[in-house]
Amino acid sequence: MHERSVALPPQRTAPPTRPSEQEPAPSGGLHFPDLSIRGFRGIADLHIPQLGRATLLTGKNNTGKSSILEALRLYTQNAGPHVVYSILESREEYTRGADRETRSSDPDTLFHASSMFHGFPRLSEDFGPIIISTRGGVNHIPVDLTMRVAWFAEVEDEAEDSTIGTRLVAAEDVSSEEPADVPALVVETEERRRVYRLEAFRRYAIMTRRSLFDEGRIPCIWVSPYAGQDTDALGDLWNEIALTDHENDVVDVLRIVDPKISAVSMVGSDSSSRTRMRKAIVRSDNLPRPVQLRSFGDGMSRIFAILLSLVNAKGGILLIDEFENGLHYSVQLGAWRMIFRLAQSLDVQVFATTHSKDAIGAFQEAAAETSEEGVLVSLTRRGDAIIPTVYMKDEVAVINRYNIEAR
Repeated sequence: MHERSVALPPQRTAPPTRPSEQEPAPSGGLHFPDLSIRGFRGIADLHIPQLGRATLLTGKNNTGKSSILEALRLYTQNAGPHVVYSILESREEYTRGADRETRSSDPDTLFHASSMFHGFPRLSEDFGPIIISTRGGVNHIPVDLTMRVAWFAEVEDEAEDSTIGTRLVAAEDVSSEEPADVPALVVETEERRRVYRLEAFRRYAIMTRRSLFDEGRIPCIWVSPYAGQDTDALGDLWNEIALTDHENDVVDVLRIVDPKISAVSMVGSDSSSRTRMRKAIVRSDNLPRPVQLRSFGDGMSRIFAILLSLVNAKGGILLIDEFENGLHYSVQLGAWRMIFRLAQSLDVQVFATTHSKDAIGAFQEAAAETSEEGVLVSLTRRGDAIIPTVYMKDEVAVINRYNIEAR
């Protein structure tokens, strides 16, 4: 008996490099044809050379999957203070009211974003910036976002009406007699430079918070691992599609879980009410009256949250953390089919994370049915380095056919 040889998919393992060190690749109309991240959380230097219309990130714990989604949130929203605090709060790295509890003469107590910088540095330490970049996207122009901490001097500045105010001047631009003792977070893009005093950073976040719709360079919606557990939080997303054709898209997806679903809506007080309490309700052909969506289980709520987010991310990107949460393996193929269809028609680039072999299989099968590229990125940690291995959809088919481990 002869042994059968199996041709494994070629592995595109990208070393930690900067995008400029490689030849440009066509974007295919995507915001992110590739992605580079440096100095962010546990990611010292990572370059993913190929991304798709939908990209599924997989790998063991502590390989940077969720950090990649956070980096994309920062990039698309220009690292606005409200986005920074949203990310910190989701990881319980900041709790509201902490400023009042930790006021002291030590500026490190106000450096809440320290956990975002590689190595959890203190202000007194020498540490590098966060750099998030891509080689061009839809405009074929390399762009990046840089976050760094710098020290400034506060100097008096007389306005035209003779009033006296103050402004910040970078330490290298002031004389040695003027103390550069004001730490600030500096955010730079190709368009502008923003300087946020650390002592006022939380106030900036409160002033610029934008509900679920963060203003930035690219529309971006993040679906947390727990999205769908509280349907009240989805009210703003529902308002954007109510009475549009996208209501039918949402119903079609809910039918993947229960074919008897015929309609869906949200009822209750809106966002202007002090006692805001909205809930999703559905109409089912085998029930005498509408009932709460959550009565159908976590899977129904989860898929409702994902699809509401997708149709609201038109022209931008959708980030789904732990795609498979609450979803039985039997409905995942239908969910991915709908995601690919709507992502193509609405020009949305989708990024999702998973630990599930079932999710990878459903992703591959749905990708094979569309002309759009579905990319699987397997992340592996080797010491301080995170190594991405990129599989195109044909290669993912081989992984599934021969049950090759890619998680």
